[in-house]
Amino acid sequence: MMLVDQRGRFVTGRTNPQLTAIRCQPQGDGWRVTTPGKPSLSLHGNADGDRRLQATVWTDQVSASTFGVEVDQWFSDVLEQPVRLVMMDAQSERGIEPGFGQPGDQVSFADGYPLLLISRAAVDELNRHLSTPVKMANFRPNLVVSDCSAHAEDQWHRIRVGEVEFDLVKPCARCVFTTVDPERHQKRTDGEPLRTLVRYRRRDGKVMFGQNVIARGAGRISAGDVVEVLEATGQA
Repeated sequence: MMLVDQRGRFVTGRTNPQLTAIRCQPQGDGWRVTTPGKPSLSLHGNADGDRRLQATVWTDQVSASTFGVEVDQWFSDVLEQPVRLVMMDAQSERGIEPGFGQPGDQVSFADGYPLLLISRAAVDELNRHLSTPVKMANFRPNLVVSDCSAHAEDQWHRIRVGEVEFDLVKPCARCVFTTVDPERHQKRTDGEPLRTLVRYRRRDGKVMFGQNVIARGAGRISAGDVVEVLEATGQA
C-alpha cells in the first residue's frame, strides 16, 4: 500500500515525517491502522480492483487499485493534505531497476528493491561518530544482522537465512529520510546522521549504508536465525 497526492505521485516520510507515526497491524482479513490522537481505521483485505489509477513511484508508473473516499479522508486528515491510499494487486507490475537482479524480478511500492539489510555493527560504528545516537529504525531495514563486523554486508553477494536464500544486489543510497526521528516523527534540525555519513560512507557522490536484497524463493525465516554467507568478496 502507498499514499499518493492528487497527481498520483507517491507521498513519503521525506516530505511528510508524520507518516512515521502511522501503524498498520493485521486484523482478520485486513488491517487496523492507527496514529496518535485519532480513531483507528479498519481496512478490508482488498482494495477496489475496479477503481484504478496510475501511481507514480520515482519514474515508474504502476496501475494500482484504490480504497475509496472514507479511507482517503482518514489519511488526508492525518497528513493535512489531500491524499489517496492505493494498493498493488494481481494486475500491478513493477520491475527491478535494469541491470540489477534477474529477469522477472518485481518490487512493490518500495523505493527500488524488495528488502533492505543492515548489520547492527554498522549502526554501532555510526553512533561512535555521533554526539546523539540514532536507532536502527532511522534506516528502516527488513533484515538486521548481528555478530559481524561493521559493514561486512558490503562484501556479501549471496546469503541464506532460515529456509531462504537472498541476493545482495546493490548498496543502498541514503537520503534525508534518515534524518527523521522515528520516535518524535520530525526531521532533526542538525541533519544527522546523514551529515556524518557523508564524511565516511560517501561513494560516487552518494551515501551508501546497507544493502538492497532480493529473496530467491519462498520460505520461513525467524528472528535469531543463523546467517550463512554463501558468496562474498574479501573478508566478512
